Amino acid sequence: MSAMQPHAELILDGTKLGWHLERVRAWERGERVAPITVDMALTRACNYACHFCYAMLQENERHQMTGPVVEAFLTDAAAIGVRGVSLVSDGESTLSPVFVDAVVRGSELGLSMACGTNGLVLTPSKLERVLPHLTYLRVNISAGEPERYAQIMGVKAEWFERVCDNIRHMVRIKQERGLGVTIGLQMVLMPDYADQVLPLARLGQQLRPDYLVIKHCSDDEDGRLGVDYGAYEKLSGLLRQAESLSDGEYRVIVKWSKIEAGTRRSYQRCYGPPFLLQISGSGLVAPCGMLFNERYEKLHIGNICEQRFAEIFASERYWQVMRHLASSRFNAQKMCGSLCLQHKVNEALDAHRKGRLPLAEPVGPAPAHLDFV
Repeated sequence: MSAMQPHAELILDGTKLGWHLERVRAWERGERVAPITVDMALTRACNYACHFCYAMLQENERHQMTGPVVEAFLTDAAAIGVRGVSLVSDGESTLSPVFVDAVVRGSELGLSMACGTNGLVLTPSKLERVLPHLTYLRVNISAGEPERYAQIMGVKAEWFERVCDNIRHMVRIKQERGLGVTIGLQMVLMPDYADQVLPLARLGQQLRPDYLVIKHCSDDEDGRLGVDYGAYEKLSGLLRQAESLSDGEYRVIVKWSKIEAGTRRSYQRCYGPPFLLQISGSGLVAPCGMLFNERYEKLHIGNICEQRFAEIFASERYWQVMRHLASSRFNAQKMCGSLCLQHKVNEALDAHRKGRLPLAEPVGPAPAHLDFV
């Protein structure tokens, strides 16, 4: 039985910004608000070579995220008012020697901690240590069959079963210890992977995580990953069929709004980074992951391997960049890649600022994972 409370609905295709109106109002008054969520990696390294990987487009000068660097960051994040830290971003954080300690320490400091991973090195001993301290653990797995897994994820076919075993251990540990952590699977869907939608949804039925989310594939403004967004339209029936495999304890969730949006943005100003900031596995602090690459150096803010995060946050440089993105000098429709992490936050804030759909106090029970907007 899932330990997640029945009323704690998952919002995976939207934003929880409405539950943080005090910070939105402070931002509107011109106050310097701390991010609600920081999405980061503990390393740029990865043991996979996924064909859909956006991290290949995010290269920047690498620094080592040591234990003292991560400890200082987490301490500063908690002190300035960050609510949640998701270890996702542009590297495989489970490869870092400080991964377990970072999760535990962040939790001890009162931060909600989460992780996105390929799951390969998450052995039962590591899972026993980190699962009590995680809000969610999401395994990126874009195929439901070993050979296709190897082709799509760029690894050996036998790794597929190792990852499946680790997922089984996650579910077992959660159930045996009555933990509240949400365990999810994620498929980054490129149209070429359509043959794996149903096998993966059925695999989820067997492994019993809380959910499988099927999402779009982001591309940069130059289209270097070659995502054919027009082809998504032909997959609607298949995706509905996958959703129908949900049951009372396992859900298949499709990020319809982003899949249907494709490369279209309804907004030009980028308001999201003050609320949802990203940090590279190199320590680079930038407004978002799409701006990690060295060619966007003019929008880079600092590096936590060289300077305390609290100092970076308080610097004029930090707020200069944030103001620039929200100004008429920046146009997200022309200067950004597709479907960024801040997309839903941007949509909500843009509609709010223009009076089309003002943010208001939400009615009803709060959803799960409030600290991850």
